[in-house]
This record gives sequence, structure tokens and C-alpha cells, in this order.
Amino acid sequence: MITGGCGFIGSNLIRYILEDTDYKGNLINVDKLTYAGNPENLEDIRIKYPNRYKFEKVDIGSLNNLSRVFDKYEFDAICHLAAESHVDRSIVAPDDFIKTNIIGTYNLLECSRKKMDNIKLFHHVSTDEVFGSLGEDGFFTEVTSYRPNSPYSASKASSDHLVRAYNKTYGLPVTISNCSNNYGPYQFPEKLIPLIILNALEGKELPVYGDGKHIRDWLYVTDHCSAIWEIMSKGKKGETYNIGGNNEMENIRVVKTICDIIDEITDCLPNNEPRINLIVFVKDRPGHDRRYAIDFSKIKSNLAWQPIESFGTGIRRTINWYLKNLSWVNKVRTGEYQKWNEKHNG
Repeated sequence: MITGGCGFIGSNLIRYILEDTDYKGNLINVDKLTYAGNPENLEDIRIKYPNRYKFEKVDIGSLNNLSRVFDKYEFDAICHLAAESHVDRSIVAPDDFIKTNIIGTYNLLECSRKKMDNIKLFHHVSTDEVFGSLGEDGFFTEVTSYRPNSPYSASKASSDHLVRAYNKTYGLPVTISNCSNNYGPYQFPEKLIPLIILNALEGKELPVYGDGKHIRDWLYVTDHCSAIWEIMSKGKKGETYNIGGNNEMENIRVVKTICDIIDEITDCLPNNEPRINLIVFVKDRPGHDRRYAIDFSKIKSNLAWQPIESFGTGIRRTINWYLKNLSWVNKVRTGEYQKWNEKHNG
């Protein structure tokens, strides 16, 4: 069972497991289908694996509906990805983050606890944002203290603690992973990298928070998927693993890199204007953490995992995917996202 499997990371993970591993079992995708959940991401998978891939439209915030899914199938493992994840949205309207990220995780844990005879693993996917902000040096490790600074990161920190508590209190077999910023195919256009790619292609302003010197570590999504699979297959129960991309850089450098690549591979703007001229610095968001950086030496040494993609190779793959899938972009740029984006981003 994979929760949130129609979202960005979830759809890539399902595709990775069925196409790139030796797993021969079935996958049940449970998703509420909020604005960022798109079942079309996996339409080819549904057709190719009609007996192994099943979809259930369920809100994990509803214990009764979730319980019916647990009664319908005999799960042996759960990968919990379902979450409200956009920090800006959590600042404007934190209630959905409490309902999904905390109450939804509790509901999943309760259902799993009642089926512990069958369930061999509950893997919980979390974020490096639970650790708060770093100074100019140092790295987050698996024992870094939690200091969340946004409603989003606080809700994810709460869910991490619940998962860990169910392991210690009830003996539920769990693993937890905390990853750095993901990017790649199928990412919803509200996130930094797809937003910049699409605005740059269309000659629109490229908004950058504050002075643009906030630092993040970037992890290509299929590298993240391979790490999750290694943890689920070989990780030690009760343990936490950090997953990093070894690509630490300032946001402004990310934006300028995207501009340079798009200038190189597509038509120029009018008057041959470089796309970096589209960059505008906007008011910083409240509680904006200055720097994240992950030490992933534990998963590297214990499970022999490390990322394959550099930022240079991963960002080119990502830009090319969006160029080839503009019809997908046009489909998701409607409805709730469009109205929210107009209200809060202009």
C-alpha cells in the first residue's frame, strides 16, 4: 500500500517499483486526489499492470473509510507519502496540514496496529524541514534535534513522533526517512523548480524570495525513490535514515541555472533578452529557514545507497520532461490551483 501515490513522489515511486525493481507483488495506491493528486500520472501503469496496480480514492483523514480499505486488502507493507507539503499554503491555511499530516498519519497507524499480524513494515516519508534551519556550516543527521519553523514542518515533525511512538509502544515495525528538496517529472507547478521552468519558458517574471541566498540540498526524485526502496527492502526496523542529494546551493543559483539551460535549448525571448532578466526579488515568507543540508552517510554506509544524478544532469532531465509534457502542465494548471495561485501570487 502506498498513500499519496498520485502525487509527485508517489507516482514516481510506484513507477519505479513496478518498472525498475524485481518486486513481483501488488501495489494499492490510496489517494484523496486533492489539487496535486493526478491519477493520469499513472494511467499507463494502470493499463500495463491491471492485476498488480489498484487505486482507491480515500481520504486518510477519515478513519472509517481508511478502515474499509484495510479490511478489503491484506497489506504486508505500507509506504506513507500522503501529505500536504507546500510551505506557503501551510502559512495561509494550516488546518489542512493538521488534518492530513497529523490526524491522517494517526489513522494509518491505528489501522496498521490492528493488522499487525500481517504488516511487516510501515515506512514513513518525511522531510529535512523538521530540523529547522542551519547556520553557515554543519549538516542535519538522524539525531539532530527537531526545531520546525512552519506549520508544514511542525505537522510533519508531529507525524514523525507518532510513527516512532507506535514502534516503541506497540511494536509496530517502522522505518522513517527524512529527505531534502525533491525535483523531477510530475512535480506540481507551485513548487520552485517547475514554477521557474514554466515561467521562464513563457517569458513571465521569476519570483525569488528575499535575497535569493536561502540554501537547499536538491534530490532528483528517482534517486529518492531508489533510497526509499532500499530502506523498505533492507533497512533496520525502528531506524531513521536521512536521504540527501549532495547538491547544496542557493535558490538564486538554481534559478539562474534554469534560465541558462532554457536559453540554450529553446527560442530566445524578444530582443534576445536573457531569461535571468526576468528574475524579481519578492518579500520573504514568514519563518523562512535559511539553510538545509543533509548528512546521508548512514544510508550510504549501511545500505550502500547514494544518489546518481548531479544537479546538472537532473535539472536538464527535468526541463526536458516539462518541455515534452506541456499538455500535462496545461491540464493541472486549472481549477483550485489556478484560483489559489492568483489570490496569493498574483
